[in-house]
Amino acid sequence: MPSPEASKIRNVVLLSHSGSGKSALSEALLFATKAINRMGTAEAGNTVSDYEPEEAKRRSSTQTSLVPCQYSGFKINFLDTPGYDDFRGEVVPALRVCEGAVIVISAISGVEVGTENSWNMCKERNLPRIIFVNKMDRENADFQRTLNGIQAAFGRSCVPFQLPIGSAQDFKGIVNLLGKGENATASMKDEASKAKERLIEAVAESDDELANKYLEGQEIKPEELEKALKKAIQSGDLVPVLAGSATQAAGVEELLQLVTGYMPSPMEVGKTEAKNQSNGEKVELSPSKDGTLASLVFKTTADPFVGKLSFFRVYSGVFKANGEVWNANKGQSERIGQVYFMRGKTQEPTPEVGPGDIGAVSKLAVTTTSDTLCQKDKPLVFDPVVFPVGFYSMAVSPKTKADLDKMSQALARIVEEDPSLKLSREASTSETLLSGLGDVHLETTVEKVKRKFGTELTLNLPRVPYRETITSVTRSEYKHKKQSGGHGQYGHVLLRLEPRERDSGFEFAHEVVGGSVPREFWPAVEKGVTKSLGEGALAGYPVVDVKVVLYDGSYHDVDSSGMSFEIAAVQAFKKGMLDGRPTLLEPIMKLTVKVPDANTGDVIGDMNGKRGRIMGMIPENGFTTIEAEVPLAELLRYSSDLRSLTQGRASYSMEPSRYEPVPPAIGQKVVEEAKRVKEGAKA
Repeated sequence: MPSPEASKIRNVVLLSHSGSGKSALSEALLFATKAINRMGTAEAGNTVSDYEPEEAKRRSSTQTSLVPCQYSGFKINFLDTPGYDDFRGEVVPALRVCEGAVIVISAISGVEVGTENSWNMCKERNLPRIIFVNKMDRENADFQRTLNGIQAAFGRSCVPFQLPIGSAQDFKGIVNLLGKGENATASMKDEASKAKERLIEAVAESDDELANKYLEGQEIKPEELEKALKKAIQSGDLVPVLAGSATQAAGVEELLQLVTGYMPSPMEVGKTEAKNQSNGEKVELSPSKDGTLASLVFKTTADPFVGKLSFFRVYSGVFKANGEVWNANKGQSERIGQVYFMRGKTQEPTPEVGPGDIGAVSKLAVTTTSDTLCQKDKPLVFDPVVFPVGFYSMAVSPKTKADLDKMSQALARIVEEDPSLKLSREASTSETLLSGLGDVHLETTVEKVKRKFGTELTLNLPRVPYRETITSVTRSEYKHKKQSGGHGQYGHVLLRLEPRERDSGFEFAHEVVGGSVPREFWPAVEKGVTKSLGEGALAGYPVVDVKVVLYDGSYHDVDSSGMSFEIAAVQAFKKGMLDGRPTLLEPIMKLTVKVPDANTGDVIGDMNGKRGRIMGMIPENGFTTIEAEVPLAELLRYSSDLRSLTQGRASYSMEPSRYEPVPPAIGQKVVEEAKRVKEGAKA
């Protein structure tokens, strides 16, 4: 079936801390709207949204799933996102294409780190929010305690629209404060009346005209209250707090009513800004079927059977099946076959996807996440989705020789599917590095690569890319002489090695006088030295910040050659490195950590234990940004360390700063480890 009018569409992202029951709620929403006839569970691994084997194994979401449902003439596209912070890269694009959010909170655990992160992400994007207090039927569930925590964390704008009936052990449903409250028990009539009064007061506070009426004791008409309520919710001045149980489907009907009645449609949000690629001018697009086609690809999955599947949100015009669209970012045309509405992994063919709606198309040739699909005669480009950058890196290698041939292609495809991953190559250690948002993120990625592409990979902590240099001036000499009948080999060089300023690199010079080494052999000497820079004398790491001067030598009229002088230069350089008091250099990273004030002391103490130097601290809005310089060797597992210290409330970034000498005790361990690795490789 085609899309409904944009005014009848609601795009809502489901957010929560991991384990709050978000996927169970999406299952209850589908069941309540008769999209499915039986509710699955995370324990059984048969929910609509968590359909990947990795999700069934972990009993939690690892990717965003689209779960649309029909309710009272409306189409609601719920996007069920992961709650674990390692999969934040799945949440960001979902927020980009939605006009509203439902934040799910466990009535047992209350406000958690993931709840705070969800709230802050919505606040940054000015998304209207609804809070759904789930698991009211579970032991130790406490609505009032959870509400107090919500209001303490997010303010008094969070107002209950419902009250639970009964205790956790005897949960019997909810009282809707917007209704007449006829199902309220006799013991809670007074409580419900007071709660409704507080709700009306909160609505009135968001509207000056109603506020005056309320203060003067005048009657507020239902239609006035309704209009002000919708305006307050959509502006974010009022955040409804609902109660329920996803597993019992309690409170689900009321949530659907609130989403369709008060959450904004694409039509109400209005115009979206894009850029005309031809002239660079900004264009405002309305969600109209008569407008020019403009759609954003916000998610890509690599399916081993279907191939590449691209999820898109239409902002203007109609995206039609069996046609052709223009990829403005790549400057290429894309042939469109069948277009789908997705529900979990189920594909429902549709002739078209209208403005405001979300669809999917398979097997696009050049299109990737963040690309804009439009009309060739009106090339438009949306701002790209800004994905979080991961700084947790692991060395990835093939498990068997058969996996070696498939590894590069498999990793390239998985990085295309998940832009929060980054693939790089560290030349000095000959390792392929996979970077992400945490250990669970990378472990799940490796599991996906095995399942989707049949390639088994292993993850190991990466080797630190140390460097080597000398600390004193030294002279070295080597004479390469070999006679084996016919022409022999003869090359004789005297080199002077000098340390240079840090980060000044390598320099080669010559001070030969009197023709002791003919000019035509100088390039061969330089080539031999340059070749030797790749492997130092201490631990086999690249040599940097050294000046090498060819100042003397000798040659043979017949036996000397470029090769002979190159060999002599290699050996003389190695000898000079050993005599020049060599030292290891380690990479120092500029580390920036944004941490809650309460955890600042713990984080600073941990940095000091990691040989870090605090460079500055900037307090702001309950958080402190700490800038420090820390050796990379101490930061290989910093993502896990920081999460443990702050319960996941802190974030960090790092970038290379410079190289510094390694302390002798640590340097000795590095040298010994390098020797063990080398001996193991020979064995």
